[in-house]
Amino acid sequence: MLIVAGYLITEVEARDALVVEGVKVVSMARSAPGCLHFSITADTLEPQRVNIYERWETEKELLAFRGSGPDSGTAARILDADMKRYVIASVEDP
Repeated sequence: MLIVAGYLITEVEARDALVVEGVKVVSMARSAPGCLHFSITADTLEPQRVNIYERWETEKELLAFRGSGPDSGTAARILDADMKRYVIASVEDP
């Protein structure tokens, strides 16, 4: 299993539109083989921050879903980003 998590920074006035535009991506991801969770959400404290969280069964399934990344319009609105991929060795219920 792997998790991709982090955040994007955009202009304050562009953040909510970026989240709304992400609804289609979230829907597509959640129906993709191997996707266990996918979310794009507005941060509750920082008005320019968009939180990203993905959980996939395998890297192969993640890569099959991935295209070439954000389109040029979306990429142009991202001022900064901090995304990391975490490879999970085991999972336990709390």
